[in-house]
Amino acid sequence: MIPAPRGRHGGRRSTALRPARLRPADVVRLGGTGLRTRPLRVFLSALGIAIGVAAMIAVVGISGSGQAEVDRRLDALGTNLLRVAPGATLTGQKTRLPVEAVPMIDRIPPVREVAATGTTDAKIYRNERIAVGRTGSLAVLAADDGLLPAVGGRLRRGRWLDAATERYPAVVLGATAARRLDVYTPGTRVWIGGRWFSLVGVLDPVPLAPELDGAALVGWPAARTYLRFDGHPSTVYVRTEDSAVTAVRAVLPATANPEKPGEVQVSRPSDALAAREATESALTGLLLGLGGVALLVGGVGVGNTMVISVLERRPEIGLRRALGATRGQIRTQFVTESLLLSVIGGLGGTVLGTLITAAYALSRGWPTVVPVWATAAGVGATLVIGMIAGLYPAVRASRLAPTVALAGT
Repeated sequence: MIPAPRGRHGGRRSTALRPARLRPADVVRLGGTGLRTRPLRVFLSALGIAIGVAAMIAVVGISGSGQAEVDRRLDALGTNLLRVAPGATLTGQKTRLPVEAVPMIDRIPPVREVAATGTTDAKIYRNERIAVGRTGSLAVLAADDGLLPAVGGRLRRGRWLDAATERYPAVVLGATAARRLDVYTPGTRVWIGGRWFSLVGVLDPVPLAPELDGAALVGWPAARTYLRFDGHPSTVYVRTEDSAVTAVRAVLPATANPEKPGEVQVSRPSDALAAREATESALTGLLLGLGGVALLVGGVGVGNTMVISVLERRPEIGLRRALGATRGQIRTQFVTESLLLSVIGGLGGTVLGTLITAAYALSRGWPTVVPVWATAAGVGATLVIGMIAGLYPAVRASRLAPTVALAGT
């Protein structure tokens, strides 16, 4: 009989076996082996998860793309466009905005674009032989070079006022002004303020600023040089960030005219802004509701797969327990399988949902928008739900007695 080995102090050293420790790589490999043994069931379960995640991402993506299209159309209505104009004194006399109003407004952080027009006393005629007073109700306005992008205007012909033309006798006609004067070709001369001006461009109708349609627009420096313009703006167009329209509107009077803010008129935001906010609120609620349902469906699929896996693999669990696997190792194995299954389904669903969103958006002519948070939330939530769904089967598997599991009862 072989004596038991002695310890350092002469006592008997225990010969009880200690369970082997599984490294992370071993755990992943073991979990992957469990999935590979049932490829059809794993495929169907991963497909169920993928459909759930794809549904969530598609709902978020399609709704986001639709919202981007709504925003694009609402932008055309000028939801973030404010107008600043001089008001009146207590006695009813018309006031003027300071010459420095535009650069002062431009300092407001949420303001993206600001431009102005100024009223002049000049009149415009097709030629010098037209009788005085027969102007066709056309106005001559001094214009900033940034006016066109601020009001969303577009050129029909020619070019806009720039550094090369705003200092010289050049003019851009609005759509109505060009039609009444019957002048459309750049290079044609028109009579303004007692001298010839050269036509450099003609505008399309400007829905956000219809007063420009019946106007002749001259560069700000040229108006001061040739038309005795005093430099005071009559209308300032302000483009702001959508989320800051109300805040910017509140500070515009004091910014445009610090000495007399009460004598400044600021237009109210368009009703389309309220429509945008209501649309965004409704879409957000829809996204959260449908996304939660889709993820719940995926979680139920993971839980169902793992419970059935435990029932089918009772002999395997019993054999591993008899060979020395601990309850913790059994739990880790089944939780790992659940997580791997969730990862496969989550990644597949992300790709599928993105493709569905892109195909639908392109078919409708919308911009394709798939928020990064949606894809990250889809995969992350799938992992959390997969872990929770696999936890109960894992605990149940770890509690099986080896003899009962081997017997398959």
